[in-house]
Amino acid sequence: MTRSLTGSMGTRRKARELSLQVLFQVDVGRLSLDEVFGNFWRVGKSSDEVRDFAARICRGVVENLEAVDAVISKYTRNWGIERISNIDRNILRAAVYELLYCPDIPYKVSINEAIEVGKKYGTPDSGKFINGILDKIAKETEKETGKETGKKKGKGKEKEKEKEKEKEKEKGTDEEQDQG
Repeated sequence: MTRSLTGSMGTRRKARELSLQVLFQVDVGRLSLDEVFGNFWRVGKSSDEVRDFAARICRGVVENLEAVDAVISKYTRNWGIERISNIDRNILRAAVYELLYCPDIPYKVSINEAIEVGKKYGTPDSGKFINGILDKIAKETEKETGKETGKKKGKGKEKEKEKEKEKEKEKGTDEEQDQG
């Protein structure tokens, strides 16, 4: 009997939860990602969209593990990565991967999803802990990359255009007054 890994839950949320489970097995079980995927997808069925997004996150974390862990370590001063609970550590890894390597996903979405997964699978304090770390990382990364943390794409450009139009109107009004 196989179990379905999809349902009423959002596709990407489900993929993030599955990513946590896979990354946990890789981390704690010291298994290769391919070994875990082989076993994992045999046990549970999911849509191609869920599998593809989960695989994207897991492969990204594993391929960039050193860089991802270095970023997490930078923001968990005096608290080595190995001291973070296995669940929180792997939620952070997936979210930091998204923040650093997935420009198509807004920071706010990555952070909120990580918080919710942390609340579901971690300790009562996991959500706050994850939020605190990811918020700091997002703010600094935003400064470095210019990627907006919580704004929907395009809104910044729309506001810039509106400001330019207002300046042109003001300029036109000033010129009219000078002529008058």
